[in-house]
Amino acid sequence: MKVEESTENELEQSEMKVEESTENELEQSEMKVEESTENELKQSESSTVMREKKEIYLVWEDVTAVVAKNLGKGATRKLLNRQSGYALPDRIMAIMGPSGSGKSTLLDALAGRLSSNVIMSGNVLLNGKQRKIGNGSISYTTQEDFLFGTLTVKETLTYSAHLRLPSTMTKDEINSVIENTIMKMGLQDCADNKVGNWHLRGLSGGEKRRLSISLEILTQPYVLFLDEPTSGLDSASALFVIHALKNIALDGRIVVCSIHQPSGYIFDLFDDLCLLSSGETIYFGEAKLAVKFFAEAGFPCPTRRNPSDHFLRCINSDFDKMASTLLRSLRDSAVSVPSNFETSFTTEDIKAKLIEKYRSSEYSINTRKKIRQIALINEELMSALIESRNNWWKQLYTLTIRSFVNMIRDLGYFWVRTLFYILISLGAGIMYFDVGLSNSAFVTRAKCYTYVYDFLICLSVGGLPSFLEEWKVSYHELLNGHYGEAVFMLSNFFASFIFLVIMSLSSGTIVFYMVKFHLGFSHYCYLCMNFFFCFAIMESVAMIVALLVPNFLMGIGVSAFAVVSKILSHRFSILIIFMLALKEADRLYDLSANVDVFVDGIWTL
Repeated sequence: MKVEESTENELEQSEMKVEESTENELEQSEMKVEESTENELKQSESSTVMREKKEIYLVWEDVTAVVAKNLGKGATRKLLNRQSGYALPDRIMAIMGPSGSGKSTLLDALAGRLSSNVIMSGNVLLNGKQRKIGNGSISYTTQEDFLFGTLTVKETLTYSAHLRLPSTMTKDEINSVIENTIMKMGLQDCADNKVGNWHLRGLSGGEKRRLSISLEILTQPYVLFLDEPTSGLDSASALFVIHALKNIALDGRIVVCSIHQPSGYIFDLFDDLCLLSSGETIYFGEAKLAVKFFAEAGFPCPTRRNPSDHFLRCINSDFDKMASTLLRSLRDSAVSVPSNFETSFTTEDIKAKLIEKYRSSEYSINTRKKIRQIALINEELMSALIESRNNWWKQLYTLTIRSFVNMIRDLGYFWVRTLFYILISLGAGIMYFDVGLSNSAFVTRAKCYTYVYDFLICLSVGGLPSFLEEWKVSYHELLNGHYGEAVFMLSNFFASFIFLVIMSLSSGTIVFYMVKFHLGFSHYCYLCMNFFFCFAIMESVAMIVALLVPNFLMGIGVSAFAVVSKILSHRFSILIIFMLALKEADRLYDLSANVDVFVDGIWTL
């Protein structure tokens, strides 16, 4: 008891110091948030393109999720167990719990984004009907920020708005939505700054997170899901993000976010709390009543301690492992271990008691009663939520322009490779300069062609990192239903077409006129077209690899195998064609008398 009392006193003193040191910073952040909130509310009230406010209710009942072990064989592992709850408009809900508690799984289940190997049972209803992401009424923001580093904040929002907002909206209305979104998320000061990537300094972590949220609220969704929106942010940035989400919720929307361990300031902003541990419900209800529930269960929160810290201390089994490790280290040392060092309750005992307490408490009864009340809401209200998609041709145009701008600004996408192509072509031109058209130069010309062809194929791997970065953003947008797969493939081809033409003409022109192949415009066009189709095929291979592999290192390995296979098959094909042509020429003609015709025929092949 003495150790616990001294520890609690030390913790309280340290917490008081931390709170005093951060209070001024957080107050300044709150003042900025309030000022931006006043501006954004004025903007939203005067805007004519905002959706009409409607009462929307989200309900989930007896949601259970299991995943099969060993690739679908053997026993299954339960991720969620009979989860029930609801989310109301004008309120922000936090799904909280330790790592592995099922926060992200529950969020994915509510949003309809569970993996294919996860089997879910139960009902998830939005005003009595099932709805999936993609119709404009539901949005999902992941923990990772998927953004084009070469675009500015305003450009990112503009392209996304033209992709997703209805085609019936005018350009002025779309611009008004973009400006309102920038004001709402406090991005005015960095609206013209580029996002940034590995070689370009750009936005901070908090600004990137707010930009990711801005992309999802462009369509004015009724339900917004967020996975760990404050992960990796400092206290001030995290508070700013949650304040912005609170303002979004007050606009008549449902905001549900998973969060690991919020600070006391952030916890006070949450209206409702869903506390999970190992897939079980520890508590569901108003956030401010959670402290009372824990006190009723026999685990009161100490004075001046962050409630979220206390909740996780009670249900996180990692603390037991830490305590046992500390106990062993004390026993191995010369320090004497107090007799009351070990606690009377383990985390598993506390969790079991809290779960049993919640199931029989008034909080669980009120939750079931509220779910039945919401189920009686008129289902026809949802018919007004269906958001029409933009025209596919406008999506194709917007995606093509966005990809083209990204390719121009990303040096590693095409420009560096184009420079290497020119250098290799110059090297080949110098090595095989003016080899002539004699019969003896036939093999030399073939070597030159093979040399250039093989190197150009190898350099196609250089665009893989940029392909992977673009695919991450596009895959996230495809999952959220921003556009279809066919539109993405066509837009990427149209955007890269001009670069493929530039690379083909530059390499083909240098090699053709320095080596002095068969003169004539038709021969020149044939060589350039050959290079173009070679580039197009290898770009397609690189794109397919980017779609299949999860990371850059694996992509390099798969691409290298594809490149080597392509080179070997090319050389084997040339050898077969040469042998067949030689045999056919020897059979039909006197090879020594018709060697010129034969050589020209081989070159044409």
